[in-house]
Amino acid sequence: MSFASWLDFLYPPACALCRDPLSEGCYLCDGCRADLPRIEKPFCIQCGEHIEGFVPEDVLCSQCRGCEFSFEFARAAGSAHDRARELMHTYKYGRQIHLHRELASLAREVWDDPRIATQTDPAWVIVPVPLHWRRQQWRWFNQSYEIAKTLAQMQGLRLEHPLRRIRNTTQQSLLSRAGRLANLRGAFRLSGRELRRKSVQNQPVLLLDDVFTTGSTVEECARILIQEGGAEKVVVLTVLRG
Repeated sequence: MSFASWLDFLYPPACALCRDPLSEGCYLCDGCRADLPRIEKPFCIQCGEHIEGFVPEDVLCSQCRGCEFSFEFARAAGSAHDRARELMHTYKYGRQIHLHRELASLAREVWDDPRIATQTDPAWVIVPVPLHWRRQQWRWFNQSYEIAKTLAQMQGLRLEHPLRRIRNTTQQSLLSRAGRLANLRGAFRLSGRELRRKSVQNQPVLLLDDVFTTGSTVEECARILIQEGGAEKVVVLTVLRG
C-alpha cells in the first residue's frame, strides 16, 4: 500500500464542500464539482467576463471597450460566486493547499477555447503571478504557483518563474482602473535568474492567477513579460472570474 493510500486509510478524505467521504485522492465529489458555476458563452473576448443576453461571440464588454491591454485576452473557467468562491476561499485562507489539484483541473477546462488549444508550436510556457515575500510568508504558499505547477504537469507544459514581486501594494478596491495600474507600477520585475536565462524570450506565455477581478495585476505582469522579458505574447488564464 502506498503512503498516500495509508493516509487515506488513517484520515479518510472528504469533499471540501459537502464533506461527503471520498477516496482515491480526490477532494471534491462529482456533484459538487458539477455544481461549480462555469463561465459559458457569450463572454467578453478580451477579459472573459460573462455577458448576459443574445450578443455576438466576438463582443467586448463595456469595461474593455476603448482600453488597451498588454495581454492578448483573458479566460477563466468559473465564476467567483457561490460554491466556487467558497472553494477558493478555503484554499487560500484556510491553507488547504491540497485543493490545488481540484482548482488546476477546473482551470484546465479552458482548453476548449481554440485560442488556447491551438497554440502548440511552440507550446505555452506557464508563468504564475508571484506574491510578495511577506504575503507568501503569512499565507505559507503562493496559491497561483501551486495551481500553475499542477496544470503544467497535467498539460505537459514548461513552468517558469521569471517574475518577482518586489513591492507590497496598498488596497486597490476603491481605486479606478488607472489608479490600480499606477499603484502597481514598479511592483514587479524580472528575476535575476530570468535576466540570465531569458526563458520567456520569443515564447507564448500563459500567465496564471487564481482570480481575475479588475485585471490590473495581470496587466502589469504582462507588460513586464513583453517589454522586458521579450515574450512573444501573453494570455491570461485564471481559475475564477470575479
